[in-house]
Amino acid sequence: MKSPPPFDPTRRTFFRQACCAAVGATGMLSTLAQLRLIGAMAADASPTSYKALVCLFLQGGNDANNLIIPSDTSDYNAYAAARTILAVPQSQLLPIGPLTYSDGRAWGLHPSLPEVQTLFGQRKLALLANVGTLVQPTTLAQYNAGANLPPQLFSHIDQQTQWQSSVPDQPFTTGWGGRLADLVNAMNTNNQISMSISLTGNNSFQVGNTVAQYAVSPNGAVILNGSNSGPTSQNGIRYKAQTDLLSIQEASLFQTAFAGITNNSINDSQVLSSALSNAVTLKTVFPASTIGAQLNMIASLISAGPALGLQRQIFFAQLGGWDLHANQVADHGPLLAEISAALNAFYSATVELGVANQVTTFTASDFSRTLNTNGTGSDHGWGSHTMIMGGAVNGGDLYGRMPSLVIGGPDDTGRGRWVPSTSVDQYSATLASWFGVSPASLSTVLPNIGRFAQPNLGFMGS
Repeated sequence: MKSPPPFDPTRRTFFRQACCAAVGATGMLSTLAQLRLIGAMAADASPTSYKALVCLFLQGGNDANNLIIPSDTSDYNAYAAARTILAVPQSQLLPIGPLTYSDGRAWGLHPSLPEVQTLFGQRKLALLANVGTLVQPTTLAQYNAGANLPPQLFSHIDQQTQWQSSVPDQPFTTGWGGRLADLVNAMNTNNQISMSISLTGNNSFQVGNTVAQYAVSPNGAVILNGSNSGPTSQNGIRYKAQTDLLSIQEASLFQTAFAGITNNSINDSQVLSSALSNAVTLKTVFPASTIGAQLNMIASLISAGPALGLQRQIFFAQLGGWDLHANQVADHGPLLAEISAALNAFYSATVELGVANQVTTFTASDFSRTLNTNGTGSDHGWGSHTMIMGGAVNGGDLYGRMPSLVIGGPDDTGRGRWVPSTSVDQYSATLASWFGVSPASLSTVLPNIGRFAQPNLGFMGS
C-alpha cells in the first residue's frame, strides 16, 4: 500500500500547515517546551553560533551512475559496455582523487561538473556513495528473500516522501527537516519568521509538528497584490478591503483560523521584506538559472538571519527535470551544469558573508537510475550518490561504498538498480549531528537510526 500523501484536506492538517507563507513557530512553543528542547540538544551547541542547512533536491531521480564514473581502463570499459548509449566518453571525465577512499578503482566526474571538481579538490565538497531509503541494513540476498523493504520502491512520489521523511516503514506524518527544526527551534529565541524556509512551496522535508515551513519566492517574500501600492490606488484600495475582511470576527472556527494564519503571513512577509531590503548586497554573481535564483535568495536570507533573530535556519531548494526516460544524453549534462555553477556561486557567497563554515548544502534525489538503457534514457533505480558542500565539510573524499557496477553483480537488484549500502538515516544523522543534535536525541529526529551501526559517516567536521 502506498504511503498517504504528505498533505491531506483535514482541519487538523489545515491548522498546522495552511498557507504557503506559514506563520513562524516561536509562539507555538511554551517556555517549558523550549527549555526541554534546549536540554535535548548537544551541550556544546552554542546558541550564539549560527548554522544553516540547505537541502537541494533533484526531483525526478538523478542518474548518479553518470555523476561519479570509473575512469581506469578496465572498469571504464565495463561501465561503457553496460551503459552503451548513456556512457560518457572516457576522455571527457573530470578526474578526482579521493583522500582516503580506495577500492582499486579510479574515479572521475561528469564533464558538466567542473566547478564541483574544483570544490572537491579544494576540500570544500564531499561525495557520498550509494545512499538510499532503507528500513534496516539490507543485502542483496535479503532483498531477494523479501526482507523488510521500503514500500513502493522505484515510485517517484513514495521515494521522494521517504527520502524527505527518513521513516520509510511508517505512514507520512513529518519530515526529518521538520523534526530537526522542532528540536532546535528553541535556540531561535527572538525569531520573527520560521526557521524553515522553502524556495519551492510546500515540501515533505520541512513538515514539523510545531515549526511550520515558510515559503518565499526567488524574488523574496510572497505578498498580497497592492500591499506596496498607495492607499488611494486601485490595488491599494483592494488590499485594504482584503485586510479588513480578514479582521472580521467569524463565527466559524475554520474561517477564523484561516484569517489569523493569513494575517500572520502578511505580517511575516512585511517583516521579511524589510529585513531583505537591509540585507548585504552580494558581490558574488549567481548564474541566471532556476537553481541559481533559488540559492541567490537563500544567500540573502542567510545574511538577514541575525536581523530576524535566527541562529538556526533550514532551507529547501529544488530543481526538476531529472526523470530522463528519454533523450538523456542531451538533457542530463545541462542539468548537472546548472547545479555545478549554482553550487559554486553559493559557496562563494557564503565565503563573502563570512559564514562558509556555518552553512552546509547537501543534495538528495528520489533515487538513481538503471545502469543499462531503455533505448535513449534510463529507468528508476535505487541507491544513489550525493554531494555535500561547505566549509565544515571534510571534503575531497568519497564516503560510503561505491557499488559493483555490474548488472547481475553483488549489488544489483536488476538492470543496475543498486541496493543502498548507506541509509538516508545515516546521511541525515551526520548532518543533524553537525547542526547541534546530541547522540541521545538523534532518535527524535530519526526514529530508525538505532537500526544502523554507524550513525555518523564522518563527512562533517565541527
